[in-house]
Amino acid sequence: MKINSFCLTCLINMQESQVRKFDDEEKKMTYMREVLAFLSSCDPDLSAPALVKPLSRIYEKYWGKRDSMDEVKQEFNDYLLSMEEELEAQIRNHPDPLEAALCYARTANYIDYASVKDISKEKLLELFEEQKKTGLDRDVYRTFLEDLRGASSLVYLTDNCGEIVLDKVALRLLKEQYPKLKVTVIVRGEPVVNDADMAAARYVGLDHVADVMDNGSGIAGTDLSDISDEARRVIDEADVIIAKGQGNFETIHGCGLNIYYLFLCKCDWFVQKFQVERFQGMFINERRTLQF
Repeated sequence: MKINSFCLTCLINMQESQVRKFDDEEKKMTYMREVLAFLSSCDPDLSAPALVKPLSRIYEKYWGKRDSMDEVKQEFNDYLLSMEEELEAQIRNHPDPLEAALCYARTANYIDYASVKDISKEKLLELFEEQKKTGLDRDVYRTFLEDLRGASSLVYLTDNCGEIVLDKVALRLLKEQYPKLKVTVIVRGEPVVNDADMAAARYVGLDHVADVMDNGSGIAGTDLSDISDEARRVIDEADVIIAKGQGNFETIHGCGLNIYYLFLCKCDWFVQKFQVERFQGMFINERRTLQF
C-alpha cells in the first residue's frame, strides 16, 4: 500500500514529536528540513512503514541511537504470559474456540507503540471484554475455513510483543484442528519499535507450537522487496497467510497472495477507509477487499 496524505502527515508529526524534548531549536529545524526534503523526494510507491527505516537513519545522524524498547517488550510479554492460562480457558469454552482465539489475538494488536501513544493495560482489558461480544466477519471466516480444509501450509506474520502470546494460543488451536497443516511463524529480522523478533518469539514459547523464522528485515511490516529470499519463498509458497497488524497490511496489501489480515483500526486513515470506530477489529482477505 503506497503512502498517502494521511500517512505522510503522520510521519512528519512523528518526527517532530520525537525531537520536541530537545533544546537546540536550530538543530531541530535543520533536522526537520532534512526530513521534509527526504519525504518530498522519496518513492511515492513506498509504504509508510518502509519509509520509517530511512527516517530513523536521519534521526540517528542528528540525535544518536533511540532508546531501546526492550523493557516495554518484556513488560507486555510478561503481562500476557501471566494471563495466558486464564485467557486460553475462556477461549476453549467458546462455542467456536478457533474464532475466539483469532478474536483475542486481534484484540491484543492494541499493543502497538507505533500507532497507539497512550497504551494502557486497563484499556487492553476493556478491549478483551468488548471483543467477547463480537466475532469475525462471517463470510470471510467461512472462506477462511474452506481454505484451511484444502491447505497444506500456512504462514503467520506476527506483529507486536505481548500480542504474540495470544498468537501462540491461536496457533495452538489451529494445529489441533488441522494437524496436517505445516505452520511457519515469521517475525521481524531486526529490533523495530515493540515488534516481535526471534528473541521475543522464543521467550514466549512461539517456537514450541510452530516453526519460527525471521524475515531478515528491519521494517515494521512485511515489505516483500526487503525481506530475505528464504522468507519470501516461504510466503510465496504458502496456501494461506495470516497477517497481523496495520504494518503488515500497509506493506504487503496489493500483492495478490491469499492473505487474511487480522488487526485493529488504530489510526485515522484506517478508521476513515474502513468506516469504523477506533479499535474496531478487522478480518479481511487480500483477494476480496478493496485496493488502497
